[in-house]
Amino acid sequence: MTSFRLAAVPAALLIASAAHATPLKIGMLETLSGPQASTGQTFRAGVRYAIDKMNAAGGWNGEPVQLVEYDNQGGPAGASDKLKAAIADGVQIVVQGASSAIGGQITEDVRKHNLRNPGKEIVYINVGAEALELTGEKCNFHHFRVAPNAQVRTKVLVKGMKEANALGKKVYAINQNYSWGQDMEAAIVDNAAAGGYQVVEKTLHDTNKIQDFAPYIAKISSSGAETVITGNWSNDLLLMMKAAKGAGLKATFGTVFLDQPGNISNAGDTALGHFIVHAFNGEAGGADGERFVADFSAKMGRPPVFVEPQTVFGMDMVADALRRTKPEGGKLNVNAFARAMETVRIKTPMGEASMRAADHQILMPLVVSTVSRDARFKVDGTDMGFKPVKVFTAEEAATPVQPSCKMQRPS
Repeated sequence: MTSFRLAAVPAALLIASAAHATPLKIGMLETLSGPQASTGQTFRAGVRYAIDKMNAAGGWNGEPVQLVEYDNQGGPAGASDKLKAAIADGVQIVVQGASSAIGGQITEDVRKHNLRNPGKEIVYINVGAEALELTGEKCNFHHFRVAPNAQVRTKVLVKGMKEANALGKKVYAINQNYSWGQDMEAAIVDNAAAGGYQVVEKTLHDTNKIQDFAPYIAKISSSGAETVITGNWSNDLLLMMKAAKGAGLKATFGTVFLDQPGNISNAGDTALGHFIVHAFNGEAGGADGERFVADFSAKMGRPPVFVEPQTVFGMDMVADALRRTKPEGGKLNVNAFARAMETVRIKTPMGEASMRAADHQILMPLVVSTVSRDARFKVDGTDMGFKPVKVFTAEEAATPVQPSCKMQRPS
């Protein structure tokens, strides 16, 4: 466990409230070791930046917000153990993003804790676990997803690629074999009619266990697919890009996480023309986008990448809800905070984002980009970057509330 008190709050505020205020603790339960650590560390960077910004603006209740970090070691069991530790440490808001399997465990553990401990509730801010069930059958008043999901991402990706005349008639779906990957596979099939393509083959593979994707790339090549759509992330995308480069695969990739550091350098020139759907593109964001890139770079030592922008935007929602939640007895009333989260509406460099109260799914703009040497911001030390193709508003990107969500609110 590591505790951070980031940017200082003005001294006058501290003096006025020190006698009675209890500092708000936000606990980050993230994958900070093991094969998925690179992903967890990017979520951490986004959370640190956002909380530093909160504290520079005054913290909460006159005190700096405390960020306490816990390493869930990349698995649900570790997350359960660290959630118990966080609760014992007085954490009231839990943040996590890397892995829907872990997110599902945290959602269930938070639900059970809150049922058993009325008046001592905690809330889970989900910055990246995108499995549909988390805002479907597992939707919960104390869970808020501030990231997209498979149906939203695939809908936008397919539309963007089709409008760019880059979507082939034959599509290969390859994904990781757990809730997120299964959702992606279903979304690829569901969007076939709208995209005007045939899914020629589908593959679900073990998650973060495959060291050589060459056999999978050979299978894609022999299928005759013109386009590959994948929700793979972490090593499973990094190694797949490396294998695609080695084989000289000609198919165009439509991805969700191609902007993860290392993917473009691994793919080399074979990445040119590949597509991604993501929450932020500095070039597409205009002056606001450039200011965000500049500020993040100044504070974190490099531009925002991968899941960091969506994490920052999600934590900006938390900051907005906290500003509208008054302390009770010097502490945060979690249920009052959750009600404030249901009405959050913020401006991001890509446009307006809001929280949908019916299922606690963020409605946010998404941008489809393609790998190009003409991109303004280069990545991975290459001469390539992500050239924006089209920005989709939150309304254009949205998909309906799942019928399986039966939200129960405290009385």
